[in-house]
Amino acid sequence: MVLLVDDIPFPRNITTNKTTKPLSLLGHGITDIEIHFLQIKFTAIGIYIEPEIVDHLGQWKGKTGTDLARDDAFFEAIISAPVEKFVRVVVIKEIKGSQYGLQLESWVRDQLAAIDKYEEEEEEALEKITNFFQSKYFKQHSLITFSFPPPADGGIAEIGFTTDNDGQKELKIKVENANVAEMIQKWYLGGTRGVSPSTIQSLATNLAGALLN
Repeated sequence: MVLLVDDIPFPRNITTNKTTKPLSLLGHGITDIEIHFLQIKFTAIGIYIEPEIVDHLGQWKGKTGTDLARDDAFFEAIISAPVEKFVRVVVIKEIKGSQYGLQLESWVRDQLAAIDKYEEEEEEALEKITNFFQSKYFKQHSLITFSFPPPADGGIAEIGFTTDNDGQKELKIKVENANVAEMIQKWYLGGTRGVSPSTIQSLATNLAGALLN
């Protein structure tokens, strides 16, 4: 079974190479910008999380999706919950990898600097990520993935990239700095600070419903 996000199919469940547990599609949306009254869509996003996430969000039971979407503490709890999370990003509008990497690097750096956690180690980790994206070209339907294991696994994340070419091998890079890995997670799961409000609202609405079951 798949869900169409702006005509792009996202499987309802996936299994990663990190765990045998299936992860559920709990949030979806797009990144976009309005230019001269035209909506330019850049990426479609799917957020996959172990269903057991609801066991760690009991204090928000009974809240509406609208309320949860505005509650950054709720998304902090999602990020810190000891379950695997996986973000699947599909390119809608072609873009240079260097542009995407710069957006990610700038946001993560600014957020870490604001809480006084941007040191030499974080700078080096971010530089590796921007170098990873530097030479890539994000054709339409290219796929970027972000894998976030449970925090107990050391906070190490993994980024993957592949184009839509048949047989194209997925390229991967590990993010071994816990502060950078956590902030990348917040780029997509950061509540009101997240890069995609539609994804945040979808995740809040779906989890509000799951908490009532």
